[in-house]
Amino acid sequence: MKLPMLSRDKVNKPLIELETHQPEVLSRQLRGSSDVFLRERRGVIGLSLVATTALSLISLYQMGILKRLPEPKLPRFDSEKVNRSAEAYRWLETPDAFLGLGSYVATMTLAAMGGPNRAEEQPWIPLALAAKVGADTALAGLQVLMQARKLRTYCSWCLMTSAATAVSLPLVIPEARAALKRLLST
Repeated sequence: MKLPMLSRDKVNKPLIELETHQPEVLSRQLRGSSDVFLRERRGVIGLSLVATTALSLISLYQMGILKRLPEPKLPRFDSEKVNRSAEAYRWLETPDAFLGLGSYVATMTLAAMGGPNRAEEQPWIPLALAAKVGADTALAGLQVLMQARKLRTYCSWCLMTSAATAVSLPLVIPEARAALKRLLST
């Protein structure tokens, strides 16, 4: 896709700069750095992939590709009841697992975005990630409460997703704190 160009003194410059300035450096940093914040970001990505695995199974069930969802034989656990309920199809006339998958893609993108020093150089990214994970954690808590109060049963796959989300929250706070400190010092 060609970006629209703006002519300035016979020099064409893109209206929007989308290209990474040093992609080779970013590649090396993301793969090889042992920076503490980057290790925590990797943890968020790993936990998000756990959640997307669970949501992938749920989405296959919600679309009728899988006829049964595996569930441990425990009292008050019934993934099928939870994932076929009206609550699971309430938003945007879409099975909720697909909305969750999109949400985790956004989380992983924010976690992957930028180099190890992004709290200093691009503080809005860690702050956006912390806000996203914070909102997701609150929504995950509401989902667990809805299962308990309204459906009176739980989905083990949903609980796995909620747990992965909640465990991500303490991983994003240190970098967000450093980003906020950077913003407040300028």
